[in-house]
Amino acid sequence: MNLKQIAAERAAEYIQDGMKVGLGTGSTAYYAICKLGERVRDGLQIQAVATSEASDKLAREWGIPIIPFDQIGRLDITIDGADEVDPEFNLIKGGGGALLREKIVAANSDQLIIVADGSKAVDKLGRFPLPVEVVPFASEWTFKSLESMGCSPEWRMNGDERYLTDNGNLIADCRMEAIEQAPDLNIQLNMLPGVVDNGLFINMANIVILAKEDGSIDELHRSK
Repeated sequence: MNLKQIAAERAAEYIQDGMKVGLGTGSTAYYAICKLGERVRDGLQIQAVATSEASDKLAREWGIPIIPFDQIGRLDITIDGADEVDPEFNLIKGGGGALLREKIVAANSDQLIIVADGSKAVDKLGRFPLPVEVVPFASEWTFKSLESMGCSPEWRMNGDERYLTDNGNLIADCRMEAIEQAPDLNIQLNMLPGVVDNGLFINMANIVILAKEDGSIDELHRSK
């Protein structure tokens, strides 16, 4: 069992009968979905929504009931991964390309549980490139705006083509090394015309579960 799986399966223990659950995207969320699928097959009763087409497909394969967003209402818990987590529980997410859907689902959840291996815990966000989701229309202008902010953007690629999200948008990965004021940067980026959203998740995570190299787990709770 690898570190991501250890953390994800611990998070799955939080899910109880009758809960409405958000399913994240990426390699760590994959293990959480599989564990929840096992529990559903053993009789766990839940309803769920997914943050990507890939997670939706995986959940359905396991028999997890996927409910339309207009019918499920507010969620009890969302389980998702992160690319970086700082001591204030701020996150960089979006390495898997689903940041917009992940943020929408997280914002409509009573609790966001983040699962990751211990290497994702950092003193300061920014070493991992910050994804920014951009609409295709006039995208080069938006790209230049990101450059003028000092974000050093690069278009994410899929082979020879620019990567497209499930929403049909582009992603500019911004390489900044260190983000000094993540809350301020989050607002500044989202004020740029053409930016849909960015991978900074500010004051959203409630619990962070980190699996360490020795197989032990750090379970951190954000004070309210």
